[in-house]
Amino acid sequence: MSGPRIASLVVMSFLLMGASAPDGERCLEVLREGLASEEFWPSMHAAEALSEAGAAAEVREALSPRLAAEPDAQHRCGIARELVRAGDLSKVRVLLDVLADPDPHGHSHAAESLYKVRQIGDGAPLRAALKAPETSRAALMAAAALARWGNPEALARVRRAVESDDPELARTAAWILARVGDASDPPALRAGRDRFDEPLTRAYFDHALAALGDEEGRGALLRNLDAEDPRIRVQACELAAVVRPGDATDALARRLDDETLDVRVRAAGALLALDRPAVDEKEFAVEVFPADAEHPRYSEGSVVVLNDGRLLYAATQFDADSSDFAHARIQAVESTDEGRTWGPRRVLQENVGQLNVMSVSLFRLLPGAIFDGPIGFLYLQKDSPSKLNAFLRVSDDEGATFGPPIRTTVAPGYHVVNNDRVTVLSSGRLIAPAASVVREGVADLSYKSSCFLSDDQGKTWRRSRSIVGYAKRGAMEPEVVELDGGRLLMHMRTQMGHIVVSESNDGGETWSEPRNWGVAAPEAPSTLRRIPSTGDLLLVWNDSIKPGTDHGGHRTPLTAAVSRDEGKTWSRPVTLEADPKLTYAYTSLIFHRGRALLTYYVAPLTWTPLSSRFRSVPIARFYEEGAGAE
Repeated sequence: MSGPRIASLVVMSFLLMGASAPDGERCLEVLREGLASEEFWPSMHAAEALSEAGAAAEVREALSPRLAAEPDAQHRCGIARELVRAGDLSKVRVLLDVLADPDPHGHSHAAESLYKVRQIGDGAPLRAALKAPETSRAALMAAAALARWGNPEALARVRRAVESDDPELARTAAWILARVGDASDPPALRAGRDRFDEPLTRAYFDHALAALGDEEGRGALLRNLDAEDPRIRVQACELAAVVRPGDATDALARRLDDETLDVRVRAAGALLALDRPAVDEKEFAVEVFPADAEHPRYSEGSVVVLNDGRLLYAATQFDADSSDFAHARIQAVESTDEGRTWGPRRVLQENVGQLNVMSVSLFRLLPGAIFDGPIGFLYLQKDSPSKLNAFLRVSDDEGATFGPPIRTTVAPGYHVVNNDRVTVLSSGRLIAPAASVVREGVADLSYKSSCFLSDDQGKTWRRSRSIVGYAKRGAMEPEVVELDGGRLLMHMRTQMGHIVVSESNDGGETWSEPRNWGVAAPEAPSTLRRIPSTGDLLLVWNDSIKPGTDHGGHRTPLTAAVSRDEGKTWSRPVTLEADPKLTYAYTSLIFHRGRALLTYYVAPLTWTPLSSRFRSVPIARFYEEGAGAE
């Protein structure tokens, strides 16, 4: 679709929302003038506002040719940042590459851009920058990016910078707190403002106060829309889009004719933002796959972020009843608004098994993938109560289609690979952990966990040399996580009232004897991942055990805890779901834009019907309630 066509659609949306056509058209004229300008940063600010107004395709068309030709690292960061905002998330890699470059010229801009688009990759370069003893602007912007992803130490670093005697650092910290601060920050911001006489620095503090609800700061922001200094007018217009004061409309409209291009651009962006509903960034949950009489069970889901920012969420749809052996297929839906609403369903995998297909894992196939490269889709095919195997299909078109199935569990038996369980090591090796049993009929024997390994992106597979058993029903439903130094940790469900773990020092080829991890749990799976912004481990499980009861108790509540020492100790659990009349299990977990995105089944204590729920949780929540190891 052409740029002018998109622009006309944007104007139409303003008309539908009640904005006057001349104002909408005038704002778009200003932004398109800015996008075409030779003034670099105003053109980037115009691109930002156009993307947020729905004209992302126009921005991509304008900026994509400029990125490859731009020699300056700072400018490359600006272009890459706005391409990310316009829906090309693969350009996050450009920002991370600039941040990793030995030449520090672009470091501050790379970190600032990552902060603005809420992307941090695996977080490691930013966490390294945070460790610098002296606060530079680059280190401060690294802290900002991490703070927006819930890192409490990074947020503390920003708050300390408010007290800096360096006006640039102090006002930058205030600018950051306008977006990541809370009700505890205004006293420090007032004190910081009062230490400076220079109007620009004071304006930054006033605008941050306004963003955090301070009436005095709000009054200053409204006055600053007409300030003599154009730099102050730029900042006032920018923060007006955050503060959203309804009585700023007339002043912003006057600024559309400002003599300074960046003021005009920021004013146009703010006016358009005021006509859009504010996004509530609190935790939320959506019943994406509700059970019904025809399909009484939806479970074992997985989510992957596509390179244009859409979420692809797949789950198993069972027919007739909720048994593990009922006929089933895998369905998928997509979201364009980070999970708040979901589009129509499509079948991702038809039932090619004699019984069913189930338990989907969606993941990027390559190590360090930044919303790029092929997507792996692993699922189970159940042909009988004694024959269950995992198969991998690969997509090279962002999940639109998937290639032919490749058998992953290359050994006889019944191999349980839980949903959302494939691990891609830093070496590139793929690990599909399985709990396996050779069983006759439906009689359960003791499960033993092992790993199926691939070193050629899933084309061929082999089994690990050692397997891990345990008492009673065995070592079940394993997951593998890579620890510091390349060690691997495999955690497993048991019937013994606790989670057990085993370790590997050779990439999953051999495994140690299992040991009690010291985490109490019923007979239910747990999920373990590394939080990119902190490097800590996050465990999601049912923190409830009732010895002597079936399965060690019901799978409720659903809880999460953080470990800062690679799983040796854990913070106090944070409760995600707590209804004692419901059970929650088979979690999937990824991190995106500073949030933990989870899926899991929700069912009554009778275990049927089961629905599949999506939950989006700000990462900061795991630290607010779970601070301090027990």
